[in-house]
Amino acid sequence: MAPAGVVFLMYHELEVPGRAVSRSEPGYIRYILAENSFKTQMNWLAQNGWRGLSTGDALAYPDGKSVAITFDDGCETDFVTAAPILKEHGFNATFYVTAGFMGKPGYMIPAQLQQLSALGFEIGCHSMTHAYLDDLDPMALQREIADAGKKLEDMTGRKVAHFSCPGGRLNERVITVAREGGYRSLATSSARVNTPATDPFLLGRVAIMRDFMLTSFGEVCEGKSLWRMRLNESLRGTAKQIMGNTLYDRFRELLLR
Repeated sequence: MAPAGVVFLMYHELEVPGRAVSRSEPGYIRYILAENSFKTQMNWLAQNGWRGLSTGDALAYPDGKSVAITFDDGCETDFVTAAPILKEHGFNATFYVTAGFMGKPGYMIPAQLQQLSALGFEIGCHSMTHAYLDDLDPMALQREIADAGKKLEDMTGRKVAHFSCPGGRLNERVITVAREGGYRSLATSSARVNTPATDPFLLGRVAIMRDFMLTSFGEVCEGKSLWRMRLNESLRGTAKQIMGNTLYDRFRELLLR
C-alpha cells in the first residue's frame, strides 16, 4: 500500500566484498549497507510495483507507489555499485555529493561524477566539507552551501538544485542561505512522509541502516512505523541541544564502541 505522499530513502556508502570502506568508525559503519542488501531492497521495490525517483521527480508527487532514492557523501560505490543496480530496474536517484571529498580515497573522482550525471541521475549537494551547518558563521555557510553547489555545477555542467544537510543539522540561517543560493529543496534526516503540503526546505528522509530487515524496509516505504524513528530523533535532538554537536558525537562514539 502506498503512503499518502512519498518516503525519501537515505543511503550512504555500499559495502562491496574485497573493497575497503572509506571510513571505519562505528558511527559511520552502521550507515553502510552491504551491496547484496541494497540489491535485495531494489528487487523488492521492483517486484512490488514501486518506482524509484530522484528528489526532483518526487517533488511532483506522482500518483502510485513511489519512493525517492537518495545517497549522501559521494562515495565511489555510488557510481560503481549503486548506479548499475538502479539502472537495472529503471530507477532514478539523487546523489548528494560532498564537493570537497571529490578525489579522496573511497570517493568519486570528477570523471565518475560526470558519467553519473550523464547517465541521467540527479546530482545534489551535501556541502563542501561535511561540516555541521548549525555551528557555522555566515561566511562559512556560504562556502558550505552555495559555493559547494557551484563547484559541482562546474564539474557536471548542470544545475544542482537540491541540497541535503550533513548529519541533519540545520537552522533558519541554513535554510535562508540555501534558498538564496538557488536551491529548490533542502533535505533533513527527519523520518517522515513528504506530501505536497511539506515545505520543500524541510524534506524528511529515512536513513536505511545496516541492520534493516526486508520487512522493516517495506514498512518504511509504506510510511509505517516512522513514529518510532521520530521518537528516537526527538531524544537525540534534545541531547544535541544540551551537549552541543562536538560533545554529542564523542559521547555517541563511546556508546557505539
